[in-house]
Amino acid sequence: MSAAEERRGSSALTPDLDWSQVRETVLMLELAVGQIDAAMKEGSSSVEVLTDSFTSMAGYMRMMGSALEQLPDTAATAELKAALIGHASEVATRVQRSIIAFQFYDKLSQRLAHVSHSLEALSGLVTDQRRIYSPFEWVALQEKIRAKYSTREEIDMFNAVMRGVPVKEALENYKAEMKDKGDDVELF
Repeated sequence: MSAAEERRGSSALTPDLDWSQVRETVLMLELAVGQIDAAMKEGSSSVEVLTDSFTSMAGYMRMMGSALEQLPDTAATAELKAALIGHASEVATRVQRSIIAFQFYDKLSQRLAHVSHSLEALSGLVTDQRRIYSPFEWVALQEKIRAKYSTREEIDMFNAVMRGVPVKEALENYKAEMKDKGDDVELF
């Protein structure tokens, strides 16, 4: 293990001859990756429980609706039966919307995982003296990052930034395209 690998943490407050802005940058990248990973793990377990619960509730609501449909229509129960069927249908619709929201969360988690992997790959490139000054290595990193994108809009955003469009403008264009796309859930 080299001295640079042994030395961890920031030395910005007490710089010496071995101080490196690259090492400081990598430390911040590693911290960002750790925070993203921790947040995703915390959120994923909760969302799994919620998804399972809502999926079960949707099944129970279907069974309740079917059971209500099979009840006889009598003068005394017809109005109550119709109201209960309507309520069961409304709850089933809301449960379905919740499940779709969880699918959006899953998509968000996948995107954050891609960001995390991209930051790790960047960190690896920046710390490798044999690779950091090689344009081919940077192109390979860019291709690796581009390959992680799963939608045309994400790829277009990435390509725009690589062509020189300011990141803020590329993100605004991406958001506008996604807004125009609507609430379509893309399952991967």
